[in-house]
Amino acid sequence: MAKTTIKLFFFFFFTLLSFKLIITFATSDAYPKVPECSLSSNEVPKPVRREVYGGGRIFDISHRYTSELPSYDTKDGKLGQFLWLPVNMKNGSDVNISEMKITAHSGTHVDAPGHVFDNYFDAGYDVDTLDLDVLNGPALLVDVPRDKNITAEVMESLNIPKGVTRVLFRTLNTDRQLMFNKAFDTSYVGFTKDGARWLAKNTDIKLVGIDYLSVASFDHLLTAHYEFLESREIILVEALKLDDVPAGLYSVHCLHLRLFGAEGSPIRCILIK
Repeated sequence: MAKTTIKLFFFFFFTLLSFKLIITFATSDAYPKVPECSLSSNEVPKPVRREVYGGGRIFDISHRYTSELPSYDTKDGKLGQFLWLPVNMKNGSDVNISEMKITAHSGTHVDAPGHVFDNYFDAGYDVDTLDLDVLNGPALLVDVPRDKNITAEVMESLNIPKGVTRVLFRTLNTDRQLMFNKAFDTSYVGFTKDGARWLAKNTDIKLVGIDYLSVASFDHLLTAHYEFLESREIILVEALKLDDVPAGLYSVHCLHLRLFGAEGSPIRCILIK
């Protein structure tokens, strides 16, 4: 009887000890204690909207679509209402289903050769033909001089090494927060015709990214695009969100919609350290 009592004592002792160790482990730094939820059964916590993920390793460089987003091709210079909820649960539907209407060049987006060359458009050079290998891989984020457009002289001064195939250009547009203004601003910084030509002829760059709605400055709107897109080898990603991202080398990942027949598309881009 005494042996049985001793065995039971040690059984319960080690069981309690193990339970205590499990609790201690479960509330360590690796497994932090889950805070108690004080929400009632009808309350839902607000979602967290982030720009940086993975402890500062992943940067979202795409702009969030809102009605206040600046737009090149609207009367008042902003996107306006683009999202509707014709099927919604508040009106008795079983589910919520949104509809949206925007141009293919709204917000952060990509240009295909058919954007400015009608013969390319007719031949089928749409966004579905763009090379995903160009849109994904090592990329250099550079700061350009803030007092001028991106001319041939500026391009030469950046000394971008041969072999670099993806470059994101951060300009005065980011400093001025132009993509957060409620109207299109024609004074934005972009490439001039000779700057675009210099890049196309003297570098290995195949992906050009910039921080406003057009890669080309307003006074060179078409001519700079011609220089970039005539070869059908350079892909343009426009309206990138490059604030609070240190300059340097990253892995860029850009994925657009497979819009058959479209010369442009919204695109989601991230940078990974």
